[in-house]
Amino acid sequence: MIIQAFLRWVETAKASERASAASALGRAFAEADVNGIDRQAVEMAMTFLLDDPSPKVRRSLAEALADCPIVPRSIIKTLAQDQPEIAYIAISRSPVLNDDDLVDMAADGGAEMRALIASRSAVSCAVAAAIAEIGGEEEVLILLENPGARLSPGSLRRIADRLGDSVAARGLLLERHDLPSDARQNLAEKAGAALAASDLVRAVIGEDRAQRVVRETCDAAALTLSSASAREELQRMVAALRKTGRLTPALLLTALCSGRTEFFSAAIVDLSGVPEKRVRSILSGGRFHSIRALLETAGLGREVSGMFSEAVLFCQCEADADHDGASLSVAARLSDRLRRRSFGAYHAVAELAERLAFAEQRQRARNYALLLSRQAA
Repeated sequence: MIIQAFLRWVETAKASERASAASALGRAFAEADVNGIDRQAVEMAMTFLLDDPSPKVRRSLAEALADCPIVPRSIIKTLAQDQPEIAYIAISRSPVLNDDDLVDMAADGGAEMRALIASRSAVSCAVAAAIAEIGGEEEVLILLENPGARLSPGSLRRIADRLGDSVAARGLLLERHDLPSDARQNLAEKAGAALAASDLVRAVIGEDRAQRVVRETCDAAALTLSSASAREELQRMVAALRKTGRLTPALLLTALCSGRTEFFSAAIVDLSGVPEKRVRSILSGGRFHSIRALLETAGLGREVSGMFSEAVLFCQCEADADHDGASLSVAARLSDRLRRRSFGAYHAVAELAERLAFAEQRQRARNYALLLSRQAA
């Protein structure tokens, strides 16, 4: 009888009166001020109000029920699919919506729906993964800015792949301490590509030099990041470099000369398909012909593989030797050694080692100038 009287009253009541009634009904339900029979009647009345033509009524109902953990899911899910200002209340606060609900909403809804879900006070890994996979730039930026969003390494990698060209997304990703090293390297590559494509940069330093500077900077970033990378991240980084054609002999030689043995080993494992344990055993065994055979399996030609085998052995000896603060770097000493061979690949690689040594010398000069500047300040 009560629900019948309520429904008759709703037909003629003003919108403001219906909004007040919706709020009262919702609070009574949420605060458990009704018994079992009345609860069913209240549920029916609230369900009826979901079709009220006035947004004020539906909003009042959403505000009253948003924090209630026992409200029927059908009511909350309907409110969550209402107008954005009503949906925001339900989505941002309701504990009734579970991960499956939110993932389905993200998949079936539009950009506004995903933005609302991304701004939720707590976003689980599963829900964040769904938005990372299909969300547009705006929704993903909201997700990255949300301190309550839990983003797995896989989601961060996916965002870096999909939206790494966005300056805003790249900035937010690089600020994160939990960003995997391979994703960080991916972003460095994307930033470098954007820099090399800049009309201003190409006009100032020339296209060829811009490409070279970006390539060398990205190579240096890869080697630096490899030092702090977990094994899986390092393997991902190496695989990505190989797929993009960046795992070049120049990068391998740079890794050798700079002592990045973990990177070099991971690269040879990826290129050759030989198990990691076997690669490490061969590289540390100090046998020229075994190393040469391994490098040829990795795709290096016979002349180049011989030179690289010699470089591997030389760098191992240099790493173990004590040069008493000698000014020449490993790259410089390797260049001097290889220049004694005036033919073929040896001469070409000697040139490369010399460029590496000069780059190291220039960096030391920059560091020294910076130190003097700071001391003067």
